[in-house]
Amino acid sequence: MKIEIWSDVACPWCYIGKRRFETALAAFPHRESVEVMWRSYQLDPTLPDHYEGTELDYLSTRKGMAPDQVSGMFEHVAAQAKAEGLNYRFDDVVVANSFTAHRLIHLAAAHGKQDAAKERLLSDHFEHGKDIGNQDYLTSLGLDLGIDAGEVAELFSTDKYAADVRQDFEEGRALGINGVPFFVIDRKFGLSGAQPAETFTAALEQAWQDSNPLVLVNATGDGAGEACGPDGCSA
Repeated sequence: MKIEIWSDVACPWCYIGKRRFETALAAFPHRESVEVMWRSYQLDPTLPDHYEGTELDYLSTRKGMAPDQVSGMFEHVAAQAKAEGLNYRFDDVVVANSFTAHRLIHLAAAHGKQDAAKERLLSDHFEHGKDIGNQDYLTSLGLDLGIDAGEVAELFSTDKYAADVRQDFEEGRALGINGVPFFVIDRKFGLSGAQPAETFTAALEQAWQDSNPLVLVNATGDGAGEACGPDGCSA
């Protein structure tokens, strides 16, 4: 079973959704048969590499939200994050373009480190005030993941993986995705948003049953083997 997750590392609900999904997946009996793939999405592709201002400034000026409304939203989201064991620090968030970070995730995927890259980027962005658009930070992260320094350097000297990131954008649009996180199971089932773990559990079970239906094998021609039911047992 393949699960593709469209997500942006600059999206606070994406990290919360990741945790809730992981909770459901950890308890799923067939988790070893599940492949998880992270897909790129950008909430604001127009952002410069480095934005001069806080997250509150950004949402107030570029998104037209009232400062009090933004502060209230931060409190609500931080409380939801805390319930999942995450410590959001919106006052320390560095607003930056996430495109190169998505390219790094694709590079990490080529080394079997995609989830680790996604986890670090989300945590560093929302919990540790790291600049996800900064070359030195992204280089350090790539090295921490065990990726060769030369391959990481290519992200800044070439457009490697840029086409892959844009392809994710295109596929997301084709599927009608206009917000994240968005979870797609076997290209048949879709879940929008940071759903409760119970909802993810139900979706995993339904998708598994759909792809692995029970096939009744009958040894006799008419299939009527002896059995008992609510009205009694067969003679």
